[in-house]
Amino acid sequence: MKSLFGSPGKVSELVLRTGQCLFAACSLAVMASASGFSTATSFCFLIAAMGLQVLWSFGLACLDIHALRLKKDLHNHVVLSLLVIGDWVTTILSLAAACSSAGVMVVFMKDTDICTRSQITLSCNTFQVAVVLAFVAWFLLAVSSYVMFWLLASI
Repeated sequence: MKSLFGSPGKVSELVLRTGQCLFAACSLAVMASASGFSTATSFCFLIAAMGLQVLWSFGLACLDIHALRLKKDLHNHVVLSLLVIGDWVTTILSLAAACSSAGVMVVFMKDTDICTRSQITLSCNTFQVAVVLAFVAWFLLAVSSYVMFWLLASI
C-alpha cells in the first residue's frame, strides 16, 4: 500500500490533525468571545461544529502520536473505515457551519447594515475572523478526508 501525504500514523497526518485542531479551536474561541454571537443560530451551529472538530482532530492527533511512538501501522480496513466515516461527517458539518455563518455575515454586512452601527462593528469583525478560521480548519479536514478515502479505496 502506498504511503500518501496525510496517511494515518505518519508525521504529515499529525501535522494536518494538529492544524485542524488549532484552527477549529481558534475559530471556536473567537466566535464564543464575540458579544452577541447567540443572535444567529448559525453562529451557535459554528461553535458546535468547531467543538466537534476539535474533539475529533485532537483524538486522532493523539492516535497518530501513539502510532508514531510505537511505530504502529494504522493501515487496516477497520481503522480506515472508521476514519473515513468520521472525517466525512465532521467535514460536512464543518462546511455547513462555515457556509451558513458566512451567509449570515453577508446578510449582516450587505443587506441589513447591522455591521455599520458603531457598537456592533467590532463584533462583526470578530465574526468574520471566526468564519475564516472555520474555513481554514475545514480545508485541512477536507484534505485528510480525501486522503483517507483514497487509502480505503486502495485496500
